Amino acid sequence: MSDPLISVGELVERLDEVVLFDLRWSLTDSSQGKGTYAAGHIPGAVFVDLDTDLTAAVGEGRHPLPPAADFSRTLGNIGAGPDDEIVVYDDMGGVVAARMWWMLRSIGHDRSRLLDGGLGAWIDAGLPVTDDVSPTRSIEYPTVREFSGVVTADELAGRHLIDARAPERYRGDVEPVDPKAGHIPGAVNLPASGNLGPEGRFLDRKDLVDRYRETPADTIVSCGSGVTACHVALALVAAGHPMPDVYIGSFSDWSRRDLPVATGDLP
Repeated sequence: MSDPLISVGELVERLDEVVLFDLRWSLTDSSQGKGTYAAGHIPGAVFVDLDTDLTAAVGEGRHPLPPAADFSRTLGNIGAGPDDEIVVYDDMGGVVAARMWWMLRSIGHDRSRLLDGGLGAWIDAGLPVTDDVSPTRSIEYPTVREFSGVVTADELAGRHLIDARAPERYRGDVEPVDPKAGHIPGAVNLPASGNLGPEGRFLDRKDLVDRYRETPADTIVSCGSGVTACHVALALVAAGHPMPDVYIGSFSDWSRRDLPVATGDLP
């Protein structure tokens, strides 16, 4: 499986060879991402909206997957072809952009990578941003019938489950958006934030290998609504693991069902 990350240095050298997408987003204001994109983005990047382009209107949890066929059409509409190398970025350490990376890998588009450090790393390198809106070429992306590596609440039993949310949400100390506080019984907390160093870039491979050394091959990753979980999936691949399954509904789906919820530090 190809390297899931691309550095700013490599992107600069290959900017004309890749298709670039900006996935900035805010939990508190869904329109903010488009506004920040309009104010300044990496030259050539096209904006992708998590809520409308990568999420179905209805389904399990707060960010259900769209049908794979719809995602195929979206890729064509935003100018991504089946042979393109796609690079995604955000300004949140990759937490949002990893969702598109995972969706691409899940439909077999392995030539997809995430910009390590995102927009911040680009700016820190002294590179320019632009407010020019890049025109999109509408092309045809072959229809894909289904995503691979997706599991539901009924398929968690007996599997190793990682919860990628912040510790305080895992423990049930706070819950800002879902109807219950706590975690799925048996889930182990490995926050996605632990994948990153102090500058917002991913840990080096050795440290990622150490972080996920005890992760079995049948692992499922989850979070609040199937977005942050994809960040852990990317980190696992970067550490040399196979792509884990993802519980897209995650705690937002689990907590809306008549199912037990655990609290505290222990699984």
